[in-house]
Amino acid sequence: MGTTWSVRYPGGAETSALRPGIEAVLERVIAQMSGWRPDSDLCRFNAAPAGSRHAHPAEFATVLACALEIAEASDGAFDPTVAPLVNLWGFGPPPAARAMPEAQDIAQAMAHVGWRKLPFAQSRVLQPGGMGLDFSGIAKGHAVDLVAMHLASLGIASFLVEIGGELRGQGMKPDGSPWWVALESVPGAAAPGEDFVVALHGLSVATSGDYRRFFERDGRRYGHTLDPRTGWPVANEVASVTVLHPSCMRADAWATALSVLGVRDGLELATRQGIGALFVTREEGRLAEHMSPVFAAMLD
Repeated sequence: MGTTWSVRYPGGAETSALRPGIEAVLERVIAQMSGWRPDSDLCRFNAAPAGSRHAHPAEFATVLACALEIAEASDGAFDPTVAPLVNLWGFGPPPAARAMPEAQDIAQAMAHVGWRKLPFAQSRVLQPGGMGLDFSGIAKGHAVDLVAMHLASLGIASFLVEIGGELRGQGMKPDGSPWWVALESVPGAAAPGEDFVVALHGLSVATSGDYRRFFERDGRRYGHTLDPRTGWPVANEVASVTVLHPSCMRADAWATALSVLGVRDGLELATRQGIGALFVTREEGRLAEHMSPVFAAMLD
């Protein structure tokens, strides 16, 4: 996944005994959902001819179904078919773009983007031709959930799982305290308020930020979060969105969707959906924070 992972738990099981099982879980996710491994289920679907039908493993189907659900709920702000745009802008497996895409290139890529164009039923997916799936905004969170399920299946009741900054905590530590974590902050600028620290007790956290991957051209920053509705990198006031949710897969995907929507529409949707979300925005040279009602209630 191009990142690191860690698992913390209070004593008991030997690390050497746990590591192989955890790595097997992560390898399974990569084998199914990696956009960088040519033999993954995802890459084989992306390279398949038009009209071909594909039966995918249950975990792949679970992630795709969740991605399509959030695509519908966000009116396409999150879209798992965005791979042609990701590659065009240089954020995918091909070599990074050295020149800005032309309007016709974006239009050509957009012709193959759109979650409504993807026939999917009962774990079988039809490749309509030229469509490319990208699970970068959801698979990492799903991997966190799977590792948590694996640990629970071994009888480990208390743990903190982290993959590339996405976390899930379960149970209590021996001293009776929960797994406290500080929320990811926007680098290079101090937040206007105190740092947020949350207790992850049966809860996950995921953050999408415009500072994670980007390139600059003519004094403008182009972040890796793309708006599937326009074909362009997101250009709004949002610096980061953090989502708290029992499912790390959903927290991961919603953080991306809300980043694309921006603070006004994103907060409105988070409120309607009952999502705990923190928006950090850049406003007149400073950072400002905006919370959904559910997020604010979690801090009480």
